[in-house]
Amino acid sequence: MSNEPAPNSRKPLISGNWKMNHNHFEAIQTIQKLAYALNPRDYDHVDVSVHPPFTDLRSVQTVLQADEVPVSLGAQNVHMASHGAFTGEIAPPMLAKLNVEYVIVGHSERRELFGETDEVVNQKAKAVLAADMTPIVCVGETLEQRQAGEAESTVSQQISGSLAGLSGDVVAGLVIAYEPIWAIGTGATATPNDAQLMCAHIRSLVRSRWGDSAADSVRIQYGGSVKGGNAPELMAQPDIDGALVGGASLDADEFARIVNFRLYQA
Repeated sequence: MSNEPAPNSRKPLISGNWKMNHNHFEAIQTIQKLAYALNPRDYDHVDVSVHPPFTDLRSVQTVLQADEVPVSLGAQNVHMASHGAFTGEIAPPMLAKLNVEYVIVGHSERRELFGETDEVVNQKAKAVLAADMTPIVCVGETLEQRQAGEAESTVSQQISGSLAGLSGDVVAGLVIAYEPIWAIGTGATATPNDAQLMCAHIRSLVRSRWGDSAADSVRIQYGGSVKGGNAPELMAQPDIDGALVGGASLDADEFARIVNFRLYQA
């Protein structure tokens, strides 16, 4: 059985992760510039989401709704509880009330800097789903793990732990972001072939554990120093269904170029 997806079977999702950047004034300006840089027809080919800091969410939501910008609002993180005495945390229903559609869970910076385990990522993913939002579940290996030949086994373990207990129907609607940790914010980028091989491995794993329907439907993003210049070749790979963009998403024109990757493909 071929693991290659049917042509045009999955609409790409380009997501901008602003991390801890842009106050709410800067966020409003960035969204307005992005709306101006993109043509309404662009959204026929690509889904777009932006993930501002928590303090910007309401401001960005207001602009998106008032100007009828067809960009989905996303969040960068969430707590797994729906409410409670968790000072400084944000509950999934709070995000849902702001019309947040996508929530990043398990980003490498959360795993590396804040000690989030696969079990924690799994709990957060389930909490996001329970609030009728879609998790973008991040996985990826360190440089040391790649050099030791452990890249595939590391990602496989993260997929298994982070998606534990989910049905095939649920997995089919998820987004999985492959982000090699050694390529995030370093300027280094996995080659298109490297990225494709790992994304194909992820899809094969989903196929073996959750079935053909889940594997054919789940969207797999690549994240790691994605820019306008390398996006077309990355997005030409058969198992890459979008990009999780960091620094380049802070510049509206550069992010728009990534969204419009198809215009620059050979």
